[in-house]
Amino acid sequence: MAQDTLLHASAGASFLTRALAVLGGSAVIALGAQVSVPMVPVPMSLQTLAVLLVGLTAGSRLGAAAVLAYLVEGALGLPVFAGGQFGLPYMMGPTGGFLLGFVAMAFLAGLMAERGVARGFAGIVATGLLASVVLYVPGIAWLDAVTPLDLWGALNAGMVPFLPGDAVKIAIAALVVTGAWAALRTRRG
Repeated sequence: MAQDTLLHASAGASFLTRALAVLGGSAVIALGAQVSVPMVPVPMSLQTLAVLLVGLTAGSRLGAAAVLAYLVEGALGLPVFAGGQFGLPYMMGPTGGFLLGFVAMAFLAGLMAERGVARGFAGIVATGLLASVVLYVPGIAWLDAVTPLDLWGALNAGMVPFLPGDAVKIAIAALVVTGAWAALRTRRG
């Protein structure tokens, strides 16, 4: 199914291409994490945009692998998380569920891209909305479990303030990916 991704359509599917996609994807996610607006208990960053773009362009398996590489990099001490954070203690803190949710988010976005659902603007927006749900379920559950917040408090602290930003990030992802497909079609004639 990988032939239906932007990565395969533009760069092929060699081992080197796939390896570079995983490493490059993890780097894009790490860079997105550094653009951050401090909020408590979870900072708002461009990570979700980066994860969504990686999944939409690389596909389900490579997108999820890029997120897993990112998580391993952070666990090993590279300052890849929001605000330059790193390590297992950070991963076990309030953001832990969101970090795990990124894997599912990238996988789902990639799967929808592989199936052709996430090609046009509306399909990408729908995919982004569904992928956000997949992100928020473990994120909110984890936040509820590791903080004194109850479920409503976790929703109000870890989801509600981020919804407008998520809508903008989903629209940006839709514009970028539809634009990339259009540029690829133009290049091919």
